[in-house]
Amino acid sequence: MNCKELISDRIKDFVREYQKREYIQTSFGEPLVGIADAFEPEIQGLREVIGSSHVLPQDILPDAKAVIAYYVPFTEELALSNSAAGPASPEWARAYEELNYMFADLNSELLEYISSLGEDFTAAISHAASEFDQTELVSNWSHRHMAYAAGLGTFGINNMLITECGCCGRFNSIVTNLGPELLPPDRPMETELCLYKLDGSCGVCMANCPGGAIHPEESDKFGAGFSRDKCYEVCLANAARYPVPDELAPSYAAIGSEVCGKCITGSPCAFRNYR
Repeated sequence: MNCKELISDRIKDFVREYQKREYIQTSFGEPLVGIADAFEPEIQGLREVIGSSHVLPQDILPDAKAVIAYYVPFTEELALSNSAAGPASPEWARAYEELNYMFADLNSELLEYISSLGEDFTAAISHAASEFDQTELVSNWSHRHMAYAAGLGTFGINNMLITECGCCGRFNSIVTNLGPELLPPDRPMETELCLYKLDGSCGVCMANCPGGAIHPEESDKFGAGFSRDKCYEVCLANAARYPVPDELAPSYAAIGSEVCGKCITGSPCAFRNYR
């Protein structure tokens, strides 16, 4: 039994139905789902790439065998609302919080669903993903790097992961002990989707960044060539403008919606494989 299709359908159905909830104002596109081998070198090496405190799948689930990564696209209408110069749009900030709220509910359902597949099957989420280090400006669980290992895309010079249907959206992931016989792993994508990295023909995200944070001359395959402090300064300014709505308030402390998105809303790679 290949469970990837079952789990993919579960994710797509959940996102579709979630948009019908009374307090949800945002529309989302159809999710993409990828599977990474939990022992994939691109995952096991993340402590060297991101930091020594980055959590590995086996830290969350001792018998972890796979990481299920998924991408939820935004719509072109939402991107248009955030395309003008200046602060992030209120619609963009709202969408960010609605997805945070949805991710928690969806992951809970996925954990329950995987457990229902057999008495020995289990899954877990990494709480480190929401524990953002405001000094080092990194998360100790990178959904984007998990998605990269799961073959969902390649990194642009803005450190965003570009999928076959674009980069204007967000990622999440869970860990499971379902083995490769049930969840055959995907492989990291070899085709470069960032036009700047491919042949230097783009750079729109660099021009659109209000903080001047993107430095492609320093970029590696993970798009690490940008200034985290400059990016975060812009996000904090937007957080001061947009408090988290009461109905979407997370369980952890939040000063506001730490968003920007200017580098992914007006770029050629926002919504499609443009080549």
